Amino acid sequence: MQRALIAGLAIGVIAPSIGMFLVVRRYSLMSDTLAHVSLTGVAIAALVGWNPILVAVITTLVAAFGIERLRFSRNVFGESVLAIFLSGSLALSSVIFSAARGLNAGLTSVLFGSITTVTRFDVELIVALAIVVIVAVVLLYPKLFSVAFDEEVAEVSGIRVRFYNTLIVMLAAVTVALAIRVVGALLIGALMVIPVVAALQWRLKFSHSIFLAIIFSLVSIVSGLFLSYYLDLATGGTIVLLAIVIFTVSLMLNRR
Repeated sequence: MQRALIAGLAIGVIAPSIGMFLVVRRYSLMSDTLAHVSLTGVAIAALVGWNPILVAVITTLVAAFGIERLRFSRNVFGESVLAIFLSGSLALSSVIFSAARGLNAGLTSVLFGSITTVTRFDVELIVALAIVVIVAVVLLYPKLFSVAFDEEVAEVSGIRVRFYNTLIVMLAAVTVALAIRVVGALLIGALMVIPVVAALQWRLKFSHSIFLAIIFSLVSIVSGLFLSYYLDLATGGTIVLLAIVIFTVSLMLNRR
């Protein structure tokens, strides 16, 4: 439980921080696509006997780079690229899991999260990479902000739009892969989007919205971890449902 709480706090900070840039760019489906790709990484890890989070990080980084290369080539529409990677990675992971005889209860924890599967190495890896993500966002915030809001203006201003677009996607890839143990591959996309959308209902400054989204995310994760642990519920599902409750309350309070 202690390991899961530490990992959850790290995920609770970086997920909405990266999710904000994806939502503003109307690129929310990216998180779901990368989540399915991370599932392929877990399947490969099950086949070769390696650490699933580490393999998932590598797999999602490679996929994120490939997605951006295809998107900027303009040979395939952005939504089509995501659909190809989403369906293809899901098909590949199902085949690999079948070959590895991994379609069992362990797969459920990967899909929906399980606090009992977080190891010490997982915590160390999650915290280390979370620090890297946070430092990158803080140091590069002005340029990431400009690219997220208006690529054309950012390019005219001399900002390397393609580089920072790729960087945002790759940071999202790392975040998705790290959250597998806590939230699950199928629900991490919701954790990156729902707290962000809830925070945007309050119509604050962009930086303040990120901070509020982090608060909403942390509340959802901490509450969800304790409820799922003591009530024996699905961890990821409990966290996401609490995030939806926060979004609903925010929407009702600010509907005018």
